[in-house]
Amino acid sequence: MLGSSRGFLKAKLDLKRNAAHDITMNQNAPIPFRPSQFDKVAFQRRELGDILTVYGRMVAAGEWRDYGISMQKEVAVFSIFRRAAEHPIYRIEKRPKLATKQQTYAVIGMDGRILKRGADLRQVLRVLEKKLIRSVD
Repeated sequence: MLGSSRGFLKAKLDLKRNAAHDITMNQNAPIPFRPSQFDKVAFQRRELGDILTVYGRMVAAGEWRDYGISMQKEVAVFSIFRRAAEHPIYRIEKRPKLATKQQTYAVIGMDGRILKRGADLRQVLRVLEKKLIRSVD
């Protein structure tokens, strides 16, 4: 009697395991490759650190209030807003495909003008830091 109930419980557990395996992916199985996940341009940690350093100074000065990050197939954009419900006053763009022609990074103003373009992000961000320097009365 004990052997038959043990067999029944084992069969019941096997059914649960198989059902769970069918619903969720096995933890040991490789993760399926989806190209749409990996073909987006993104800012690296160092780049975001440089951008957020300038952003933090401007927020502390009361100039900026909000930001947004967009990652697309050919460009990553860090948008800076004075208020959350308006158009960005500046966009910091990273376009790796333009590295040989027009440089990778660009700061673009609200009107679409390119304020600064270059291969070194810190040099490009200096155009925004100039806005922070003011004369003291």
